[in-house]
Amino acid sequence: MLITVGSLLCTVAINGILVPKQFLAGGITGLALLTHFLIPKLSVGILYFIINIPIYIIGWKFVGRRFFLYSLAGLFIFSALVMVVKLHLPIEDKFLSVLLAGIITGVGAGLILRSRGSAGGLDILSIVLVKKFSIRLGTTLLAFNVVFLSAAAFIFTIEAALYALIFIFVTSRLVDVVVSGLSQRKSVMIISSKWQDIEKAILERLNRGVTLVQGEGGYSGQKEVILYSVVSFSELSRLKSMIRDIDPGAFVVVNNTLEVIGQGIGNQPHW
Repeated sequence: MLITVGSLLCTVAINGILVPKQFLAGGITGLALLTHFLIPKLSVGILYFIINIPIYIIGWKFVGRRFFLYSLAGLFIFSALVMVVKLHLPIEDKFLSVLLAGIITGVGAGLILRSRGSAGGLDILSIVLVKKFSIRLGTTLLAFNVVFLSAAAFIFTIEAALYALIFIFVTSRLVDVVVSGLSQRKSVMIISSKWQDIEKAILERLNRGVTLVQGEGGYSGQKEVILYSVVSFSELSRLKSMIRDIDPGAFVVVNNTLEVIGQGIGNQPHW
């Protein structure tokens, strides 16, 4: 369901905005669009499917079976919808059009990724390069899009490449929101002389686990207890409010977390 709904949203952006406005995109979708603009008789859906065939052949031995099968299903669903669904969104302003296309595509791509699969493209190629040559996913995406946008600026115009860059940026931001969203966790380190009161508040009022880390002040040489905890984004404001009430002078560091696995240690409440 996630793959289908996500693919449908991406199709709305492609056939409703990108193709009518002659906008380019990033990744394999951008390559399919560029080829379509040069050879209009070739459908974007068919081009996307054909370009992905060698990628899937290469990726068969390197990606997990579940991810591969879900991605294969995503490829068929996405390509079919792009060929079947035809529409045009009546938006005249080009800047607003590319923003809306990025938002719709970001939400759609995020839903597809939440299925723990993909709709093909650079996702599979990136995994292959990670396992074969230890090249990071972000490096693969960045390198491809830099080369692609440079070619787009040469073949079309610099303006076309800049619109594509805006589209890629907005899409990536929305993907992050959909995939992690408000469920994103924050790791918090707290240094306070009233650490026992803060620890009790986190355990009892937030029902979150706390780890006590033994430290020492670099200047004072005094022994310190550092509280380390992981809370949800929605709980962060409550935590900061509690710390301010207990010890306004507490030293607090908040970091983003890429991923949190597990249920805490021992008898601590879940993270």
